[in-house]
Amino acid sequence: MPYLYRDSKPRPPALPGAAHPTHSSGKAYEELRQECLRRGVLFEDPDFPACNSSLFFSEKPPIPFIWKRPGDIVKDPKFILGGATRTDICQGDLGDCWLLAAIASLTLNEKTLARVVPLDQNFGPGYAGIFHFQFWQHNEWLDVVIDDQLPTFKGRLVFLHSAEHNEFWSALLEKAYAKLNGSYEALKGGSTIEAMEDFTGGVGEMYEVKKAPDNFYEILEKALKRCSLVCCSINIISAAESEAKTPFGLIKGHAYSVTGIDEVSYRGRQVRLIRIRNPWGQVEWNGPWSDNSLEWRSVSPSEQRRLSQAALDDGEFWMKYEDFKVHFDKVEICNLTPDALEDSTAHKWEVTIHQGSWVRGSTAGGCRNFLETFWTNPQIKLRLTEKDDGQDNCTFIAALMQKDRRKLKKLGAEMLTIGYSIYENPGRDGHLGKDFFRYHPSKARSKTYINLREVSDRFKLPPGDYILVPTTFEPHQEADFCLRIFSEKKAITEDLDENVAIDLPEPLNPTPSPQETEEEKQFRALFEQIAGKVSTKPLWVINIKFKNLSLISCRNIISLMDTSGNGKLEFSEFKVFWEKMKKWINIFLQFDFDKSGSMSSYELRSALKAAGYQLNNYLLQLIVLRYSDEQFQIEFDDFLNCLIRLENASRVFQALSVKNKEFINLNISEV
Repeated sequence: MPYLYRDSKPRPPALPGAAHPTHSSGKAYEELRQECLRRGVLFEDPDFPACNSSLFFSEKPPIPFIWKRPGDIVKDPKFILGGATRTDICQGDLGDCWLLAAIASLTLNEKTLARVVPLDQNFGPGYAGIFHFQFWQHNEWLDVVIDDQLPTFKGRLVFLHSAEHNEFWSALLEKAYAKLNGSYEALKGGSTIEAMEDFTGGVGEMYEVKKAPDNFYEILEKALKRCSLVCCSINIISAAESEAKTPFGLIKGHAYSVTGIDEVSYRGRQVRLIRIRNPWGQVEWNGPWSDNSLEWRSVSPSEQRRLSQAALDDGEFWMKYEDFKVHFDKVEICNLTPDALEDSTAHKWEVTIHQGSWVRGSTAGGCRNFLETFWTNPQIKLRLTEKDDGQDNCTFIAALMQKDRRKLKKLGAEMLTIGYSIYENPGRDGHLGKDFFRYHPSKARSKTYINLREVSDRFKLPPGDYILVPTTFEPHQEADFCLRIFSEKKAITEDLDENVAIDLPEPLNPTPSPQETEEEKQFRALFEQIAGKVSTKPLWVINIKFKNLSLISCRNIISLMDTSGNGKLEFSEFKVFWEKMKKWINIFLQFDFDKSGSMSSYELRSALKAAGYQLNNYLLQLIVLRYSDEQFQIEFDDFLNCLIRLENASRVFQALSVKNKEFINLNISEV
């Protein structure tokens, strides 16, 4: 499957409150708006035009859509009318209810909503048909501009819309999110936590309440102290159960918000309580510890004031933690990054982020089931240095996200099945080899391999050094990925990649030896049989158990060994080359495990290291793309060309390097 190539050195993340412009012109929202006002025109977005390609990529629209601006739909359009609430979010004819649920949760947090939906825009003075929204994508905030042309049928919006027919913020937000992902169709199917992460930059966790860990109460308590967004819900078995009300006043299929957690002194013992908010209305819990339940009569007035019992919002209620576990089925936590929190927030996550790629033939090794290639996956070193407060272990969340899969749907890409394993670091630097993983079990791993955009799990491990290996389930699957580590205390992470290093013997001077060996006599006879000097034309006929060398290989050999610059090899030069050739043949045979005359490209890292070249993932990926075939095999001719090109480049660099510096300056003639 295709993947989006990304620079190995991505741009720095935007500062809090800032976002990178994404329009193809390079201009930001305000600049584009002012430009339209000066010209007296309404903005039309060439990056996401009002046509069928922005709607669907796999089918024709089922009905004839007409793109209209809000002013052409109603007489008095408003961006936000009376505040952004859940009633502004009504689903249309697109299967993106997961997105709608996330937008509904977004309306519960004014600060987060204002980040995603900037309030500096409306249909009043200064209107130019342009709006903008901000989304988090892979460690950076992006500012997405759109024009306000929306798909309609018979004068009504087809997709997301507000219950108020003249309010358009939610429909425009959906359009901006569709643009971010390539089309409206790309939004079909997903999970609420995926959109919540794009709205906040946070990392999501999902818990089945009935299977939650023993310390789940403490997890919720810490999440709320960090201002994480916490939602809970009751599962539905069939569509008929949607909106169904339980005997205790809870609504199935609705997303509730968890707004508080505390303990109260009740009849001489401590009772754990959890505060829930129903954003859909005034229907609420009527069981123990509900607003007017008998339990509150046994709680002191001071305790009631501390818990703000008398000042709860409509739809907000307390319930016993044990009852919560009985009646609710799922909890989703979106842990916010420090830049999304107020400066006064006392408890914040420590966050580190790594960008990487799985590339076929070099770093797409698949899961541990495929030992022969598993070790070639990217490896990230994780150092846990400080225990949690009052604990013996270190808590962290590891979240592995595959990038841009929705955007690539139109090219046939699907969500890959992904996961990761965590190993104890043996104390060695550099990429760990196959034998390490053959003989060492993992210390921890993701709960499952699954085809979601992100896989995240929480771990508690002793302080120490670990290796995290992110993988697809199957080998040879390509994608870019983003790995985030959220830790209670500061953790140190780095790519466990090789430093580029070259260990070549000093080049031998082709001088005649005083007495020829038997091997040299045989080669002199061969040399004299071919010609007085070896040129590129006849050299390819020398067949050494492999397919004939290509003419390009012969030319490269001459280029490497021809010290006189006449395009031919003297016998003494040929002798030096033959010593290299024997070494390279032996290396190739060592990694040609089935003796087929070709070796797996996944073994190239080890083969090149045996030849004196230690390469990082980036260089290895480029070489594999250049020299391997569609079956990820490298024949000897290609292996030989690769080594010759590497040695030539190394010799040139060493000749131009001053005092063994890592960089050289070249003038045009040297290039």
